[in-house]
Amino acid sequence: MKYKKKILIVFSNYYSKVSSDLLRDAIKHLKVARIKISTIEVPGVFEIPFIIAKNINKYDGFVALGCVIKGETPHFDFISKASINGIMNLSINYKKPIGNGILTCLTMKQAITRSNIKGKKRKGKEAAKALLSVLSIK
Repeated sequence: MKYKKKILIVFSNYYSKVSSDLLRDAIKHLKVARIKISTIEVPGVFEIPFIIAKNINKYDGFVALGCVIKGETPHFDFISKASINGIMNLSINYKKPIGNGILTCLTMKQAITRSNIKGKKRKGKEAAKALLSVLSIK
């Protein structure tokens, strides 16, 4: 099969239940578009921009998946902001689309709800769908 585009999905395994739902949904959505999909697993969302930067010239686009849940310290704010800013800067500077599927949630219940609503996954698909939409713009 000849693929139209090569996509790398970088996903954090810190909250594995959430990440596996996001990943499964993103892959399912990308497969119907004849996309060659590769994946790299990282320990947390903070590592996602680094892995994308390391692979920026090897792929046509990227999907970033993971979850940050607010705790009792400002760590949530720093990690969320650094990860999202890193992804945005890479996308703009290298002119490569990156579908953002990093959830920033207040509770685990909220994260599970956003990654898997009654068997209908949402955020993984939304990130993949956004990426495909931008890739199709010439």
